[in-house]
Amino acid sequence: MDHSAHHTEASAHDHAGHAHDAAHAHHAVHGRAGAGATWSTAAKATLHCLTGCAIGEILGMVIGTALAWHNAPTMVLAIALAFLFGYSFTLYAVRKSGLSWKAAIKVALAADTVSIAVMELVDNVIIALTPGAMEAHLNEGLFWYALLGGFAVAFVITTPVNKWMIGRGKGHAVVHAYH
Repeated sequence: MDHSAHHTEASAHDHAGHAHDAAHAHHAVHGRAGAGATWSTAAKATLHCLTGCAIGEILGMVIGTALAWHNAPTMVLAIALAFLFGYSFTLYAVRKSGLSWKAAIKVALAADTVSIAVMELVDNVIIALTPGAMEAHLNEGLFWYALLGGFAVAFVITTPVNKWMIGRGKGHAVVHAYH
């Protein structure tokens, strides 16, 4: 079954169980469970998540730092915005394919939650453990080096997680049926 035939067929179905259906669609399109689990696919999925996370986290850190908030509320805001922006990228893409809001939210949660969580954990641990990073101001290199360095390490650690998940029809594999 080719991608366009699957998409047309998927559009005709009730979208209530799409997170589950999308995993099956992935297998129908790509064959066996691990067929789509290349390093390239995993890196692209991770970059997709990283883009949303970076926008949200940078915005949160900038807001918290600019308002002279303490570390905990700044990190909470940054993490919340990272998840919000990370999910929003997937929501936008799958809504364009015709999914209802309810089905699109299920797909985004299934596709991005683990990836964003791993990325945020790694990134925020690096920032928290970098001496002086949380106290640094927006105009200081340490603030930006810790933040961007954390993203780089998070990318390296999250890519194998995404590869493993995609190979099992989970994570970003559920989105592939809608591209």
